[in-house]
Amino acid sequence: MEDRGSVGKVLLLVAFLELVLTSLCSGRHPLPILWIMPQTAEPGGSNLTEALLPAVQLALQHLSRQPAPLRNYQLQLHFADTQCDNAKGLKAFYDALFYGPKYFIVFGGLCPSVTSIIAESLQGWNLVQLSFAATTASLADKKKYPNFFRIIPSDNAVNPALVKFLKRYGWNRVGTLTQEVQSFPVVQKDLIKQLEKANIQIALTETFSQDPCESIRNLKVNDVKIIIGQFDELSATKVLCCTYHLNMFGGRYQWLIPDWHQESWWSPSGLVNCSSQSLLKAMEGSISVDYETLSAKQIRGVSGRSPQEYQREYDKWREEAGVESSRLHGFAYDGIWTVAKTLTRVMEVVRHKERYSIHQNFTISQKELGQMVFEAMNETNFFGVTGQVLFKDGERIGTMQFTQIQEGKKVKIGEYNSITDVLELNRKIRFPGTAPPRDQTLVRPQRKEINVLLYCILSSVTILGMLMASAFLIFNIKNRSHRFIKMSSPNMNNLIILGGMLSYSSIFFFGLDGSFVSEEVFETLCTAIDPLRRTVEVFSLELDPLGEDIALRPFLEHCENTHMTTWLAIIYVYKGFLMLFGCFLAWETRNVSIPALNDSCYIGMSVYNVGIMCIIGASVSYMTRDQPNVQFCVVALVIFFSSTVTLCLVFVPKLITMRRDPDSATQSAWYQLTQGIKRDVEDTQRRSSITSVVQTSSSRLYSLQTENQGLRRRVMELDSELEVVARQMQDLPQMFLCKEHFGEKTFTTHAGVLGRNKCRTLPQNSRTSRNGAKDINSPEQLQRRLSLQLPILHHAYLPSIGGVDASSASPSNSTSSLSKHAAMATCSYSHVPTRL
Repeated sequence: MEDRGSVGKVLLLVAFLELVLTSLCSGRHPLPILWIMPQTAEPGGSNLTEALLPAVQLALQHLSRQPAPLRNYQLQLHFADTQCDNAKGLKAFYDALFYGPKYFIVFGGLCPSVTSIIAESLQGWNLVQLSFAATTASLADKKKYPNFFRIIPSDNAVNPALVKFLKRYGWNRVGTLTQEVQSFPVVQKDLIKQLEKANIQIALTETFSQDPCESIRNLKVNDVKIIIGQFDELSATKVLCCTYHLNMFGGRYQWLIPDWHQESWWSPSGLVNCSSQSLLKAMEGSISVDYETLSAKQIRGVSGRSPQEYQREYDKWREEAGVESSRLHGFAYDGIWTVAKTLTRVMEVVRHKERYSIHQNFTISQKELGQMVFEAMNETNFFGVTGQVLFKDGERIGTMQFTQIQEGKKVKIGEYNSITDVLELNRKIRFPGTAPPRDQTLVRPQRKEINVLLYCILSSVTILGMLMASAFLIFNIKNRSHRFIKMSSPNMNNLIILGGMLSYSSIFFFGLDGSFVSEEVFETLCTAIDPLRRTVEVFSLELDPLGEDIALRPFLEHCENTHMTTWLAIIYVYKGFLMLFGCFLAWETRNVSIPALNDSCYIGMSVYNVGIMCIIGASVSYMTRDQPNVQFCVVALVIFFSSTVTLCLVFVPKLITMRRDPDSATQSAWYQLTQGIKRDVEDTQRRSSITSVVQTSSSRLYSLQTENQGLRRRVMELDSELEVVARQMQDLPQMFLCKEHFGEKTFTTHAGVLGRNKCRTLPQNSRTSRNGAKDINSPEQLQRRLSLQLPILHHAYLPSIGGVDASSASPSNSTSSLSKHAAMATCSYSHVPTRL
């Protein structure tokens, strides 16, 4: 490599000697020019100056053939090798200024750091620099580099072209991916300004230094579809590999990346785990924008040759010299022409001033000369091989070209003229999708509406139900004078029918949404106390089933109010009470024997049907809020089924009875009515009789209980008296026995109450009373009374107080008792009372 560098230096020296000798021998006025360039662009790279030398020689040759005044001057190029090193480059520059001639212009400059150092010191030397290779955006700062010109567009020159291209396809939302090296952050900053000026939204700006995958992933998460990349070719393979793995290529994405001129730069290296096919697939359709190296216009320029003719001549010279081609040769060629035209114009002005000056020794200072060069170069305007050469604040206003990767090859698709601000695109541009990608996923609102066919089917079924209800209503009104219908409350039946028809009609309104009526009509249909309003429920994004770059945002319309839950609870509660009350009435009338009046069975079945349907409908409706077709179908069927079953249960039996025999049905109904009334009367009488019997029995039982209590008290009193008599009899000291005068009968008496100890025989005439009656106080009568009264007193009332049986209380059955009391009555004569 060192041998090749030595050979290159020798060749350059020979070439420069030829240029100097040519200029000396030509007899033209020499103009010294300092050419500063590195011999190699990078260590180990090709010799850039060697590749540009044929273009410089060709430009000098073409200048020598131009008419006056251009042919009157000869550019003398003095080469200084900067070696892309700041110290070495600065030393070479100062050595050239110190040891060389007085230079008019500094020509060249490639490496950004060296070029910026030299360009910053130009104003102190009253020199102007023209670069054909330095594209660093930072050199556009005219406060820092006022005397710096470049014939090659800067890196920032692509930004207006990008903005124009974005506007062409209506992309108003982009993202950037920038590598944190070289001048890319500066370009990004200028790009943001350009985008904001054009009202293009910057969705996300991502930067990376080593691994770009995380930044690319962030772009995907933020739904960035148009991505402007700013990175070198070494990082490009990493970016494309990440793009491939994240599936960020194809018809949904558009990458705008720099244009690298190295062939097959996408060849994979050990730094990525993607094949060449994967990288090509990822970069397919990507668009690059860069300055145009040679104009595509078939126009003969300042040299009298078209860009294509120049290209052929350059290739011939290059091949003869055996050097490689450079993409910068056209700018070097136009640069020589720019220097020549600028200095020619300056020298002609100096000559004119010198010729017409009033001073014999006319001189011009270096500062004045530098200012004249600056103004002349700033007014340069001609058509060269790279297009129109024009400067604005020292920056080339050139032409940008757009290329696209199509099947692994670069295809020019258009160009942007910075002078006229016109973007021209040809028909070769094509996108992987059916159309240019969108700048973001299109969120298309999609109403979750009722299927028209489903709505028509259920509406038709509902109409049939309403026709059936209408038939029932006509039947009920037409036969309202029949006793059978009269007894079934026809007015109530009419209310049932109207309620069913209202339930049917709710199906039509329940299926209405924004696809059938406008928002205003929808809002009107929702109005009540605490008015229902149209609310929109928005769901999560869904991808387009057709694969386009569209995301669907489903939404569903509801009628809701502020206190929806409260109102529903109130409605459910009071309707539930109504159903329970209906069940209660059906239960209470279950024993009515008249079929026309006894609908309890059907009412119960209807309530059961409505209750079950309401539970099912409410539950399914709540669970399928986000599925309007299912919700509408279920609720409509529930309403239809419950209404139809209720109407049929109430009216079908009546229709059947009336159709079979209208007259007999009426008579049978009347007969059943009268018989039912009779049975009701008999039942009432029977219940009244039973009630009076129960009342009489209750009164009798109360009187008996009262009498029983009185008898118990009397028994207790008699028992007390008997105990007193018994004690008195036990106190008699002796018993007396008297013989009846009229017989042998013996009787015993006691006279404890008399207190006497003697016994006397009563006179015979005293045994009888007046008129021959027996004396009641005789011993015989006393014995008789005692023997009879004591058993009676003890046993007669015992059954009423729970004692012995009444049959045992008779005198004939009281032998033992009599004996007992007779023994108690035995006494001595001394104890006979005196009053006996």
